[in-house]
Amino acid sequence: MIFRVENGCFGYKEKQILKSISFTVGDGEVLSVLGSNGVGKTTLLKCMMGLLKWNSGHSYVDDQEISQMKHKDFWKKIAYVPQAKGAAFGYSALDMVTLGRSAHLGTFAQPGKEDRKAAEEAMEEIGVTYLRDKLCTEMSGGELQMVLIARALTIFPSMLVLDEPESNLDFKNQLIILETIQKLSKNRGISAIVNTHYPEHALKISDKALLLNQDGTNIFGDAAEVINVENMRHSFSVQVHINQFSVDGREYRSVVPLHLV
Repeated sequence: MIFRVENGCFGYKEKQILKSISFTVGDGEVLSVLGSNGVGKTTLLKCMMGLLKWNSGHSYVDDQEISQMKHKDFWKKIAYVPQAKGAAFGYSALDMVTLGRSAHLGTFAQPGKEDRKAAEEAMEEIGVTYLRDKLCTEMSGGELQMVLIARALTIFPSMLVLDEPESNLDFKNQLIILETIQKLSKNRGISAIVNTHYPEHALKISDKALLLNQDGTNIFGDAAEVINVENMRHSFSVQVHINQFSVDGREYRSVVPLHLV
């Protein structure tokens, strides 16, 4: 599946937030969206999925403009994973994951054996079967985030859209989330668009990056080319040092903030 946005613009009244956004994500590719607070990263995710309407511009799935797609057909291809900020209801993990099957159910239909099977397989795939009967209200942020990813996988999507999936998590849980996204991309060919505050994380998992700037400009391209010292300085008003090193034959890059500019 090819997902693309062409010349997307959005704003409220006099304030233009997003200007001339254009990008393409292909099968198995990971795109990271970066930028300082308030530049419209979450707004971009909502606009590109049709949750907010572009003032101008369009989003496409395989050359079909999404406003021309049936709602149910779109949400069978695209799965949205929101930030894990706690669960309002006391669902078990299995019940929460099974809810992801709603895109395959009729208006008044109840989940059946096949839906429960899909939920169990999704939990097994990303290693959270041990949470099966645990209440979401009793989970850590990392556990709940993994459950939400499993829920998204129950529809067998072509693309995941994740809003700050690693925020407010410790090092271990951040790594678990990042490696899960990588595994789904490489092993299942599921593409992903990830809204993140961490340039290092984008360099670790992304093929492409979209950098949103405070002045309304944006930069899209290969992640290693977009995330450079000059662009970080312009976008975040921070001087950084980008270090490349090798451990056990694998290449890594770290982004170290030095001082404000």
